[in-house]
Amino acid sequence: MIWTLLILVLAIALYVFGGLFINAGSKKTSTLGMVVHKGVNVIAIMLIAGCVCRLWTPVYLVNTNPAILQEMVQNMQAQQEEAKNQEVRKFVKSHMNEMIGDAPIAGNVDAKKTIFLWSDYSCPYCRRVHSELARVLAERDDVRVVLKNFSIHGALSDAPAKAVIAAKIQDNAKAAQLDKLLMDKEYFTQDDLKNQAKLPETIKTNVMKLAKEAGLDTKKLEADMEGEVVARELQNVRELAQRFEISGTPYLIIGEQAFPGAIPYSRIIEALK
Repeated sequence: MIWTLLILVLAIALYVFGGLFINAGSKKTSTLGMVVHKGVNVIAIMLIAGCVCRLWTPVYLVNTNPAILQEMVQNMQAQQEEAKNQEVRKFVKSHMNEMIGDAPIAGNVDAKKTIFLWSDYSCPYCRRVHSELARVLAERDDVRVVLKNFSIHGALSDAPAKAVIAAKIQDNAKAAQLDKLLMDKEYFTQDDLKNQAKLPETIKTNVMKLAKEAGLDTKKLEADMEGEVVARELQNVRELAQRFEISGTPYLIIGEQAFPGAIPYSRIIEALK
């Protein structure tokens, strides 16, 4: 802003006094002198106009018509979203099987339309989107949800994330049922949170109760939770999260579009089109 003001002052001075310097040594203005004088005036006017625009534009955008700023931000966000979706589209097309990996699948495992869901069982927004997805799956058999269990809340996340992945080793349908139970029911209480030292074991015990309700062999499940398959899938989840710049949950990839946050049923249906 300071530089703009300085240039404006110099441009005004050039316009007002430029002719004096050009004609200082001659009593009679020559043709060349007139041409130079006009050129100097044009340059000065251009500088003045540019500086005035530079000074007035922020005032206009902030005080006179701030809606333009909002529109500019929205357009920029739309461009960034489209650029990201292009990268997602390119990667999903060529790495579908790799992205599915050892992940449990809700819905028709052979469905033509795929939704990838990064979620955390202790995340309330994940529970909200889970109910929206459950509605979609109840109505359609051409959609499947690949569950990418993103363990980001420590003890509250680790055991349930590992358990659902390990459950697929026994039976994918039972893994999907365990996922449903963990999302629909509370697997820890406020009293559980008071004893942080015992929290991991408490959470695991509670998860095993739900696993038994889902019809799983809990002894095998506990062993598989610390096995190679679970470790590989959790690594896959983290690597894909880094690639897609996922910093929180829920996060959905529907078809070839990315959706951070808990989107509603209507938007899921629209994206599936």
